[in-house]
Amino acid sequence: MSATTPDPGVLVIGLDPYRATGPWDPEPVARAVAQGMTRFDEAGVTAVRCLVALDGSDDVEQVVTDALRSRAWQVVVVGGGIRKREDLLELFERVVNLVHRHAPQAAIAFNTVPDDVYDAAARWLD
Repeated sequence: MSATTPDPGVLVIGLDPYRATGPWDPEPVARAVAQGMTRFDEAGVTAVRCLVALDGSDDVEQVVTDALRSRAWQVVVVGGGIRKREDLLELFERVVNLVHRHAPQAAIAFNTVPDDVYDAAARWLD
């Protein structure tokens, strides 16, 4: 990014691997997410994670709304954990509609795995 180019801002919405229900190891997913986020830093693009829990500790709609309202976003990436799980179809729909309502100027992108989140956003960055 040049000094004259405004920082586009990318919001990455996904599931918090440390607050997911069930017996599983969150470390590999957390490492992959962190690795994917470092690519934004390397490219000079501001990216913010909005990780939500499904264990009842978050009001998911409020957490996502607050993140969307925190600034103007050029791209909002909705992670595969929310998008791919059939049992989370309603949550996926709510998230997409929240983006539509609170960040209508933002492109919506979808990644396939945690460490390709930059690639998903980059398709829509100016």
